[in-house]
Amino acid sequence: MDLREKLKESLIDLDEDAFFEALRGLLAGGEDPWDIILGPMSEAMEEIGKLYEEGEYFIAEMLVAAEIFKRALKEMGIEDSSTEATLGTVVIGTVKGDVHDIGKSLVATMLRASGFKVIDLGVDVDADRFVQAARDNDADIVAMSALLTTTRNYMKVVIERLEEEGLRDRVKVLIGGLSTSKEFAERIGADGWGKNAIEGVEVAKRLLGITSADG
Repeated sequence: MDLREKLKESLIDLDEDAFFEALRGLLAGGEDPWDIILGPMSEAMEEIGKLYEEGEYFIAEMLVAAEIFKRALKEMGIEDSSTEATLGTVVIGTVKGDVHDIGKSLVATMLRASGFKVIDLGVDVDADRFVQAARDNDADIVAMSALLTTTRNYMKVVIERLEEEGLRDRVKVLIGGLSTSKEFAERIGADGWGKNAIEGVEVAKRLLGITSADG
């Protein structure tokens, strides 16, 4: 088993010692941190998400996996990466009924590193909190995440509330998460979809008309 596979399997198994041994081996070998995050680490979290949805893993296992993931980000020097917020304001959260945090947190980290101001509402966020945060912070984008197929339809509820409150015309809606797709985004009336953190940032920039030269 190579180190990338060991990293993935050890995270799925919640084997912290084996995980960090593999991570340090990959970093010592010159692997790019983002390649590790978006490769074996994200693949492992997707698998953990499936185990959770199937009832084999529970909240406790999800929290352990999230803690290992966050410690890995810190070890790679990514957790606190940020630049001056100049590109726009994003309100982000995982929708009501869903406690999956990793994908959303990764996108928030990447957005901050790219120059966005990010208001992270956390997990299990209802429509009223999204609406209030968008209004209070004069948001340019409302970004929503859902891991579970049972919670993704709540994204449409949030979009409808933004419409009811007269905010929909002035904010773009960006969605992502394991249970979502480009087709689903189009179906519920979202403006964009990102399959991972890097693509999420690119879509956010595109929605605001920001070119690579701008940021």
